[in-house]
Amino acid sequence: MALPLCSHAQSTLTPKGAIIPATDKHIQYVGRVSFKNPQSPMFTFPGVQINSGFQGTSLKMIAKPQSGYFMAQIDGAEPFKVGFNTDNDSIVSLATALPYGNHQVKLMYIIEGYERRPEFRGFILDKGCTLTDAPALPERKIEFIGNSITCGYGVESFDPNEHFNEATENHYYTYAAITARNLEAQHVTVARSGIGIYRNYAGPKTGNPDNMPNCYEQTLLYDKTQPWDFNRFTPNVVCVNLGTNDTSTKGYDKKLLLDGYRNFIKKLRSHYPNAKIVMLTGVMLDGESLEDVKNALNTAVKEANDKGDKEIYRFDMTPHADRALRLGADYHPSYWQQQKMAGELTAFLRSLMQWF
Repeated sequence: MALPLCSHAQSTLTPKGAIIPATDKHIQYVGRVSFKNPQSPMFTFPGVQINSGFQGTSLKMIAKPQSGYFMAQIDGAEPFKVGFNTDNDSIVSLATALPYGNHQVKLMYIIEGYERRPEFRGFILDKGCTLTDAPALPERKIEFIGNSITCGYGVESFDPNEHFNEATENHYYTYAAITARNLEAQHVTVARSGIGIYRNYAGPKTGNPDNMPNCYEQTLLYDKTQPWDFNRFTPNVVCVNLGTNDTSTKGYDKKLLLDGYRNFIKKLRSHYPNAKIVMLTGVMLDGESLEDVKNALNTAVKEANDKGDKEIYRFDMTPHADRALRLGADYHPSYWQQQKMAGELTAFLRSLMQWF
């Protein structure tokens, strides 16, 4: 049955349009979102998605100024980037002059928001229009846990000598997001640049208190006052890509690295008793550091398997040592390398999960 349309179509939006709050029942949120202030939901991890249907010919988005970058997609068309990057950026146009009717919008937060603390505050529609049901989410669910590679650090840069810039980070183009789209799965990402399984980038040999296992149970990165409710998202498979930051600089402890993997596997299993867990290696390591990570992962996974948990797995993505697919900022995976990683992981998960 067709949904009713709004009473007055407009080719352009005026300030007198219909303001739709973030609490509207038709808005669909995917990812770790804090609703402490339901009028202005906050999030810090990349990959958070906000979806809805809407009526009319136009759509604007309201967010806290300086919330950062999103990818927007209207009616399944090519996605595009929008940004809230100044003190005055609070409303951004997502669509104008659409055919009068029912439409859909999908939004994804594509950078790391642990400093910006982005907030979504609703939509503006043509006068007299309302939101409609969001598209149904896929039944398949994947959780990705990782570092800058998973965030999409530097993926829009083509110069390995360029340093971090939020304008070149884009989670939408990562192996994680691409794999989820390939497999027609919804995904949640818990990732931050520089974070490790026990020791963050260039951290002390004894480790960092703000490593991933210690932050993992939080809704907002580094905000321990808002624990994540694990009932809100139960993945079929969890992919963990950690260890690059622990070992990419000198001074790491191999025993603590192994302990980090062991303990994190146990923590994940306590939250997800029925999920398959895949322990990955990334593409930025080589030589001794890569071997140390592989050895620690192999040992931790074998121990779990030997103790009866047969649903812990290993997978190695091909290192980008030959640089045949170029490099992104600070020697991170390029756009093309992320696509290659996605192809490899997609094939592995398709077979593992029998998602054909």
